[in-house]
Amino acid sequence: MTEQNTTSASELDATAIGVHTDEVAERYDHVIVGAGMAGASAIAGIRAESVDATIGMFGADISAPIYRPDLSKTLWVDADATIEASLMISGAEGSESAPDSSTRIHLGIEVEAIHPDAHEIELADGRRVGFGTLLLATGAEPRAVAGVEPGPRVIEYRTVSDYRRLRELAAPGAHIVVVGGGFVGSEVAAVLSVNEVRVTLVASAVPVLTHRLPAALAEAITTEYGKHDAEVVAGRLKGVTATDDGVTVTLEDGTELSADAVVVGVGVTPRTALAEAAGLTVRDGIVVDEQLRASAADVFAAGDVARYPDARLGERRVEHANAAETQGKLAGRNMAGADKPYRTTPFFWSDMYDYGYEAVGELDTRHTVVEDYATGDDGAPDYTTGVVYYVDDAGHVRGVLLWNVWDSVQLARELVERTASEPVADPATLRGAIPLP
Repeated sequence: MTEQNTTSASELDATAIGVHTDEVAERYDHVIVGAGMAGASAIAGIRAESVDATIGMFGADISAPIYRPDLSKTLWVDADATIEASLMISGAEGSESAPDSSTRIHLGIEVEAIHPDAHEIELADGRRVGFGTLLLATGAEPRAVAGVEPGPRVIEYRTVSDYRRLRELAAPGAHIVVVGGGFVGSEVAAVLSVNEVRVTLVASAVPVLTHRLPAALAEAITTEYGKHDAEVVAGRLKGVTATDDGVTVTLEDGTELSADAVVVGVGVTPRTALAEAAGLTVRDGIVVDEQLRASAADVFAAGDVARYPDARLGERRVEHANAAETQGKLAGRNMAGADKPYRTTPFFWSDMYDYGYEAVGELDTRHTVVEDYATGDDGAPDYTTGVVYYVDDAGHVRGVLLWNVWDSVQLARELVERTASEPVADPATLRGAIPLP
């Protein structure tokens, strides 16, 4: 099992500058609500346009912004990885990501309301803070499940605090149930199982990821879990009973699973309450234009919470790191006056054991799926390497999966863009469009 930095909350959070409530200014040129990846990237965007504007970031969580993919990837498989190294903003001595003197990071402070007309935000203690421009980077929150209450052994895996708790519980020989066979659940189950933890992965369907991957790849991944002492079972969560020393996970079919802890990853919903209360346009996310402006003057949104017009795929909301980073940075630039359109179609990636992929667009097996695999020495398809195309009924490529195929994201984007105006008559002709290694 890898040795990891499990720095205490008080030690880690002391590395963030400006956490004290009495340091809140009456007004900032730019205010960011949400201390996640999009918010941290927005600071870099603002600074690309303005070196001396005042910035105030407000986050309800006590931890500094972190590069979130590391929570289910690097921190579990790299013996040299530390939480500190994954922080996107840190005041630690010598840190390259320390905020400048015109930027204040206020953590553990809840924003109660926003008042766009007055250009003010309202904190939970009633104080009001003025802004020139405002970014809502409030992210998403775990979907509530009836009969499931988060607690010390019931973990909704989203934050540094969640990582700390799971790291303490996931000792060698422990049994952890992971509920949810999506991106986060499948990754967490994989990294736990390579850390000498017994894992039970509960997915709505088996093989796992059948709604995303063609059958051959879904079968290959499911088989790989079994090789690492990770059991995969089909089921849906009904409830969790927690005690001081364990949990009992109950599925809808009556199955009961006893374990040391459970990770619940059954999806998220965008945090739009502030925007809705302020009268902004909300439709499964805060609706923004191509400059990432919301429906009120000087208000922007970015990251998991933003529903934006994708230049290639139309209106959508994306819950992946690349979207948070690229949208956050451009929103920051536009807050400082750049007035640039967001033209990126974000990509995303995952790693499970020796399998890894990058992808663009919609991985949805309800589309027509065209598979293009490398060939083994025996002439049979090699399911360790391939490209999968997802094509709608009109002949538009809506998604591309690059399965252990690297450095081809831009080719995938170009294909999605080209077929938007030049649909393919026969999807089978897509094989070879992106070269295999």
